[in-house]
Amino acid sequence: MEHADLRIPNPRGAGVRGILQTILFRGLLLPACFVLFLSATTPPSSQDWPMWGGTAWRNMASPMKNLPDSWDVKTRRNIRWKADLGGQSYGNPVVAAGKVFVGTNNENPRDPGITDDKGILLCLRESDGEFLWQAVTDKLASGSENDWPAVGICSSPAVEGNRLYYVSNRGELVCLDTEGFSDGENDGAFREEKHRGARDADIIWKLDMMKELGVYQHNMANSSPAIWGDLLFVETSNGNDETHERIPAPQAPSFLAVDKNSGKVVWQDDSPGNRILHGQWSSPALGEVNGMMQVFFPGGDGWLYGFNARTGQQIWKFDLNPKGAVWPKTKSDAIATPVFHDGKIYLATGQDPENGEGIGHLYCIDPGKSGDVTESGRIWHFDKIRRSLSMAAVTDGLVYISDFSGFLHCLDAQTGKLYWTYDALAAVWGSPLVADGKVYLGDEDGDVVILQTGKELKKIAEWNMGNSVYSTPVPANGVLYIMTRSELYAIANPTEKNN
Repeated sequence: MEHADLRIPNPRGAGVRGILQTILFRGLLLPACFVLFLSATTPPSSQDWPMWGGTAWRNMASPMKNLPDSWDVKTRRNIRWKADLGGQSYGNPVVAAGKVFVGTNNENPRDPGITDDKGILLCLRESDGEFLWQAVTDKLASGSENDWPAVGICSSPAVEGNRLYYVSNRGELVCLDTEGFSDGENDGAFREEKHRGARDADIIWKLDMMKELGVYQHNMANSSPAIWGDLLFVETSNGNDETHERIPAPQAPSFLAVDKNSGKVVWQDDSPGNRILHGQWSSPALGEVNGMMQVFFPGGDGWLYGFNARTGQQIWKFDLNPKGAVWPKTKSDAIATPVFHDGKIYLATGQDPENGEGIGHLYCIDPGKSGDVTESGRIWHFDKIRRSLSMAAVTDGLVYISDFSGFLHCLDAQTGKLYWTYDALAAVWGSPLVADGKVYLGDEDGDVVILQTGKELKKIAEWNMGNSVYSTPVPANGVLYIMTRSELYAIANPTEKNN
């Protein structure tokens, strides 16, 4: 039975979870695929932000209200707390079950006994930013070719219940206990933790993608996992060697589905093969299409792929570059994460920030077709965008998308018509967040601009964070989290209190 065939009474304001409660109360049975769809895409009732993009569909739009539009990091006005991170921070924060998790490096050691260059995943208390525990990962001996110095952890974790999943700088897909060793227990079968103090991470399982799957990550591992049912989806960062002329492992998987309970590979795919242009640093997204859950993977060959999430069967592929495009001048892959909304996918193309600015493309794609859907699946194409690292925020019939050159565009979600463009006057690495009738966007100069949503460009305010903002603003439980290069700020209106 397809989801569309369900005739479910929807009490006003009940939402999807309310529908589920109604069904269970009436003794009806839900198809397993529908239950898994709920688990993948239903926003947490507590207004947590448990993974990159909030949900597995990755849309950077939140229904949260009463978020702040005024603060000052110098006077601490509306700053609930500030936590010092390492010297470089690229892994966006996530918030779940009273904790904040964020990736960084070890330039500001939490453990005075660990002072070398490391990848660090921090766990902080949501209420006050107090340090609870950290996961410490040694750098790879191969150096910058696989593990760029001082970059730290670039993966944004995904949290479900008392389990956290992320990709380390060594290309390991790791499952942690969200309590760390603070509970005095070594959970799971993994017993090889190097650090076992009360403020260290408790590893449940670990999949070393380089050692066990033959992956050759280029410079760094970046992908942020997505969860659906018992499956965990991630890209492997397989790519070029240091010469940028050879792909050492073309047959190694680029896309993975892993059992979240055991860390065992359920299915894998190497579609980009020897066509990888550089690296593969995007993240997967999920979406229910025609009664089937699909997972969307941007490949390092400049194609977007759609798979049956359960089986790994490739359903369709879409060329993200116009015919005749040439790497690296006019051809790109996608570092940004696809966004699934209202049955459509939104994705912009881009390159490694080290390659600078250049031509980009934004597509709206229909994932309901099969085969090569470059022509048949293209709903619209916006070619006035520059190279982008950013996810889209789609709400109220509008798409908000930024590019690396610092331009934020507002377009019609159905037609791609441009309504306005805002120039941040600095490079943008993160994505726009839309919430509470506002668009929040940070830039490399450390400015966070706040614009009013809608078809007309209206600026509300702009605040400087005192340091570069390479991340995306994150909303959780009435608090706005903004990460700079070396600090994490929790910002809230005075009347807001933590749950």
